[in-house]
Amino acid sequence: MSTLDNLYKQVILDHSRKPRHFGELSGATNVESGHNPSCGDHVQLMLRLDGDVIADAGFTGKGCAISVASASLMTSALRGKTVAEAAQLEHAFLHMIRTGEPDPSLGDLMALQGVHALHTRVKCATLVWQTLDVLLRQVGAEDTTPDAPTP
Repeated sequence: MSTLDNLYKQVILDHSRKPRHFGELSGATNVESGHNPSCGDHVQLMLRLDGDVIADAGFTGKGCAISVASASLMTSALRGKTVAEAAQLEHAFLHMIRTGEPDPSLGDLMALQGVHALHTRVKCATLVWQTLDVLLRQVGAEDTTPDAPTP
């Protein structure tokens, strides 16, 4: 295992064991649930919007290490982004998961790049992103990704 692969593995394990932004989000303006029936993962994503800026993001739910790490990394990345920037982030992340090609703008989210090769785990990594897509559509984001893998 390369040093970079080991680092990415450590990031995923750290976020799955100590998820950031886990718990009820006080003052959430938008809430949506997602479920992956093939493995039982479920997530509730909460956003607090201030105009078109994501002032805060949080999640609750239960899932495998990849699912929880993806939600933790995503909620960290969303904070302070506009709705349009969140839609662009979603697009870049899902492109990476589909193709294995990372985008440097993803930052820590690139830790999940290896999921591309684990076809049975793609739904685990994308569950929270599919849930975000529903929320972005509800608030009128125009750059959502219709061709994303479905859970």
